[in-house]
Amino acid sequence: MANGYPAEGETYYPEQPRRRRGRRALVILLIVLLVLAGLLVVADRVAAGVAERVVADRINQEMAKQDVRASAPDVTVGGFPFLTQVVGGNYDSVKVVLRDVQGPPQGDTPGVRIPALTVDARNVAASIDTLRTGQGEVTARTVDGTGTISYDSVVALIDRPGVTLREQGGKLAISAPVQVPIINQELTLRGIADLTVVKGEVVINFSELTADDLPNNATIRAFISTFAQQLSVTVPLPPLPFALEVREVRALPNGLAVAATARDVALSEVS
Repeated sequence: MANGYPAEGETYYPEQPRRRRGRRALVILLIVLLVLAGLLVVADRVAAGVAERVVADRINQEMAKQDVRASAPDVTVGGFPFLTQVVGGNYDSVKVVLRDVQGPPQGDTPGVRIPALTVDARNVAASIDTLRTGQGEVTARTVDGTGTISYDSVVALIDRPGVTLREQGGKLAISAPVQVPIINQELTLRGIADLTVVKGEVVINFSELTADDLPNNATIRAFISTFAQQLSVTVPLPPLPFALEVREVRALPNGLAVAATARDVALSEVS
């Protein structure tokens, strides 16, 4: 070919169609790769969804044994991709949200209600054999739980007419009317609670109550002190999943916030 023209006897092949075919093949390859990647993502999420349903079913079974009522657990297996975690036998996290948790009744009083309980299990280990055979142990290095006890539940436990609870400056405040027989007068008593956790239970203690224009009388003071002891209660929390034990309690505007922890927990054991 000379001067851009084919010599005598040579065949001329235009370059443009070849380039178009090359681009078309590249586009097709990219589309195929994107479709395969999408299918892998879908398969990964489907597998994670199956695991989440299994965990939810086991939690439901355990709560039914303990006579604890709640809405269906909302389970999320963290980390991506999920399938590589299955192969490795280690999972970043398993998060469980339980709503409207209510423990068994305490005599004639309804069980304590926790509007929402969030559980976060970290460094979860489960071998492929455990998942395949349904036999073995699923463990978590750490489990943390947070929930809020409604003030209505605490008032029901106190079981005194007219009692109200609220958060005041980060502490639990009470207001309670009482008829003082010594002076034949009703007073509205107010005070701040001491909140402690004893053996996994929340203890609410009212040691000092006062009222406007309270007479400085030893007999009246003794009567109010006795009444304060009657307002003090231990809150029987619903059995918590995954061996969680309450470590801390504090007052919030919407209720008493509890924090629970557990270490090296067997999330499930099937044999």
